[in-house]
Amino acid sequence: MFLRGIAGERYAVRNSGATAVVEGVGDHGCEYMTKGLIVVLGKTGRNFAAGMSGGVAYVLDADGQFPRSCNKGMVELEALDEDDVKIVHDLVRKHYDLTESKLAWRVLSGWKEIAKKFVRVMPVEYRKVLAAQHLDNDAAKLASI
Repeated sequence: MFLRGIAGERYAVRNSGATAVVEGVGDHGCEYMTKGLIVVLGKTGRNFAAGMSGGVAYVLDADGQFPRSCNKGMVELEALDEDDVKIVHDLVRKHYDLTESKLAWRVLSGWKEIAKKFVRVMPVEYRKVLAAQHLDNDAAKLASI
């Protein structure tokens, strides 16, 4: 979903696999999210990521205030790695192509600096699951040699 505008409260609550780019969310965004990928290009309301056990959210923290809005009970806030930067850029580009969003255009126009202001919201337990899957895949590759 590519939404030119601000999504309402409890946006992506119980998201279990959807991918979306939005330009802001109300209170309780990504609450109880279990899977999927959300990019937020604007402000979030309070209690973002409460009960978030899976999936990933990328939030543009333009003013450095996002940590105050995020419920860090089950998630960690991290800088983006190279793979994340590519994923977010591609999604913001698609968002612009589909919606002609002025906000997306500003983000893309200043990408080198703005990319540094994105925060990855990663559930702690979900990271463990992904790491275990990666190890299982590596073991399977070695076994097939």
